[in-house]
Amino acid sequence: MSSNKKVVKMPSGNKGKAKEGDVHTVNLNVMHGTMGPDVLDVRSLYKDHNVFTYDPGFLSTAACQSSITFIDGDKGELLYRGYPIDQLAEECTFLEVAYLLLFGELPTYDQLDEFEKTVSEHTMVHEQVATFYHGFRPDAHPMSILCGVTGALASFYHDSLDIHDPRHREITAYRLIAKMPTLVAMAYKYSKGQPFMYPDDNLSYTGNFLRMMFAVPTCDYVVNPVVERALDVIFTLHADHEQNASTSTVRLAGSSGANPFACIAAGVATLWGPLHGGANEAVLKMLDEIGSVDNIPAYLEKVKDKLSDVKLMGFGHRVYKNFDPRAQILREECHKVLNELNVSDPMLDIAMKLEEIALKDPYFVDRKLYPNVDFYSGIILRAIGIPTSMFTCIFALARTTGWIAQWNEMIGEPDQRIGRPRQLYTGPTLRKVTALPKRK
Repeated sequence: MSSNKKVVKMPSGNKGKAKEGDVHTVNLNVMHGTMGPDVLDVRSLYKDHNVFTYDPGFLSTAACQSSITFIDGDKGELLYRGYPIDQLAEECTFLEVAYLLLFGELPTYDQLDEFEKTVSEHTMVHEQVATFYHGFRPDAHPMSILCGVTGALASFYHDSLDIHDPRHREITAYRLIAKMPTLVAMAYKYSKGQPFMYPDDNLSYTGNFLRMMFAVPTCDYVVNPVVERALDVIFTLHADHEQNASTSTVRLAGSSGANPFACIAAGVATLWGPLHGGANEAVLKMLDEIGSVDNIPAYLEKVKDKLSDVKLMGFGHRVYKNFDPRAQILREECHKVLNELNVSDPMLDIAMKLEEIALKDPYFVDRKLYPNVDFYSGIILRAIGIPTSMFTCIFALARTTGWIAQWNEMIGEPDQRIGRPRQLYTGPTLRKVTALPKRK
C-alpha cells in the first residue's frame, strides 16, 4: 500500500459550526491498494477539523485493510487471495480453499493432509452440547438454534480464548471450521426428531456433513459423489465475500476483544437477515408463489410492471453489475444434480423453466438480471432434500471459514481499534428538565 496527498475543499469547522459557504482546503492521504479504487484517509478529519463523514451503510467507506478477498462488481470478478473463484471451484476442494483463506496460500499435498487430519480431529462436540438443543422448541428456526449454540461453545473451550495468542487463534479456527457442520446437522436432526449422528472421520468434510444430515442408525448411508461435489462447490462459493454485513459484524464484535465464538455467533445472527443470508430461501418462496410452469409468463409480466412490487428473486446482484461469477459455476453443478437425482418436484420444474425464459427475455437480458448464486444454490439444496429453513445454516457453515479468517486478520492489524461509528445527530438541542408536577 502506498499513499500521496489530495487537496479537498470542505466547510471550516474550527471546533464550532461552519458558516454557509465558508470553506477551506485540507490535505488528505490517498491510499492505494493492490487492486480496486483508491481510498481517502479521513482519520484526521474530526481531530483536526471537527467534522465527520456521512455514509449510511458504509457503502463508500473502507473500514479496514484486508488481503483476503477482492470483488470487482462491474467486471463480475471474485478473487480469494488473488485466485479467481471459478478456478478454485474447478481445481480445489473446500478444505483447500479454507486453508487458502486462513493461511494465504494454497496447500501442498503434505500441508493439505495435515490440515484435513487436524480438522477431522475436532469434528465432535462435547456431549453436553446436545442438551442445549433440547432446550429449544422442536419447531424453533434452525438459525435461532445455531446462533445460540455457536456462542455457547465458548463455555467449553477456556483453553484457547486468549485472542492475542496466535496458537489459541489457530486452534479456535480449527474448532469452528470442524464443528460447524456438526452443529448444523444437529439442528436439522433435532427439527426432525431424529437421533444425532456422530461424525465419520473416514469421509470428506462435505461427505461427512451429508452423512450427519441424512443417515439414521438403522441403515447404512452412501454419499452420492455428484451431490457431494455440488455441495462442496457451494461451500467454496460462499466461503467469503469481502466486507459484507455479517463479516463486518464479526470484525466489529471482534474489535471489542470478544472471544471468537461470540464473534462468529454475531455473524450467524446477522446472516439470518432476509436481506443477507436468506436470499436463496426467498427464491424458493417465490417459486412456491408462482405455483406452476403455466403461471410463469403472468408472473414475469408483474415483475416488469413498474407499478407492481413483485420482484424476481435470485436474479441480479447488489454487488455484481454484470453477472455473478459464482452463478455460472453453480449452474453447471445444479443441472448435474438434477440429472443425477432425477427428482420429481414441480417447484424445480418451475425453476428450470423460469431460468430458460429469463435468459432469453430481452427485458431481463438488457438489464443484466441473470440468475445469481442464490437461485442455483436454493434449487440444489432443495433437490438433495435440505428444507428451506436450513438454507441459511448451510450458508453460515460455509461462511464460517471466511469469518474466522477475517477475524484473525483483524486481530493482527496494527491500526486495529474498537469499532465506533459516528452519527449525524438530528434530535433536540440542549434543554432543561421540567419537574413532573409542572409538566403539561
